[in-house]
Amino acid sequence: QVKLVESGGGLVQAGGSLRLSCAASGIIFRLNTAAWYRQAPGKQRELVATITSLGSTNYGDSVKGRFTVSRDNAKNTVSLQMNSLKPEDTAVYFCYTSVYWGQGTQVTVSS
Repeated sequence: QVKLVESGGGLVQAGGSLRLSCAASGIIFRLNTAAWYRQAPGKQRELVATITSLGSTNYGDSVKGRFTVSRDNAKNTVSLQMNSLKPEDTAVYFCYTSVYWGQGTQVTVSS
């Protein structure tokens, strides 16, 4: 059974940083493309970042230069380092790989 569990969300002031982590069981991250999505209230789910099995990364335009996605093969985790956070980054952040979603973690950025 595949399970993805996100952690690291919380409340932070604008300009601050948070690091999200996604731990996987039942699936190996390094064999798949993994992604972070986010969904703000009343908005569609938005792709934030991806990391391929070869380690190539891509980012949504709104987070380029501020967010960094990475993978720890030994721990089978994928992380999202978020710097220079803005109120518009407030959303529930989801981890995704293959066809599986995590339950999400709330990130709230206060102005």
